[in-house]
Amino acid sequence: MKKILMLCMTVILIFSLTACEGSGQLKDANQTLLTVSNLQEHQPTPTDLDFSLERYNLIRRAYWVNGQREKAASVICEVEKPLGYIVLFTEGGSVVGRFVVDGKVSSLNSFLTPESYYIDSGQHIADVDSSYGENDSGIFFFTPDNRYIEWTGIYLYSDIPFEVEDPVVTYQEAD
Repeated sequence: MKKILMLCMTVILIFSLTACEGSGQLKDANQTLLTVSNLQEHQPTPTDLDFSLERYNLIRRAYWVNGQREKAASVICEVEKPLGYIVLFTEGGSVVGRFVVDGKVSSLNSFLTPESYYIDSGQHIADVDSSYGENDSGIFFFTPDNRYIEWTGIYLYSDIPFEVEDPVVTYQEAD
């Protein structure tokens, strides 16, 4: 599969280069494709992953948001989950909350099923709760005591504990 992809990219690149040799923008785009191809060859996507913390979070969330909290809490993680630390901020910079994250932070727009549609039928694929459409842009995570939190604002996340003092609120005088 990787060789076929590389061959296709090379053919596209050759046609692109011969079609518009004078365009600096096109040359830059083609050079970027070559660079990406080279990096993918030297640093391929890992194929030996046995467990995904992202899918683990998505499965737990599917149960949680559908009222099956006991099932969400009983989903087994097959790897040692890291602990993370997060601070949630308002747009003005005030601290809303500080939490320990059990595992990882996940995007509200990550899904267990593809977002695409069936090409033959033109029908969209529903998410695991049989709904369609997009979620809010934001994140979700679980705490070590199985609490679920969604956030659509600004946040700071790290795998090391840290302290953030409430920032100073700035203002600008009106004219």
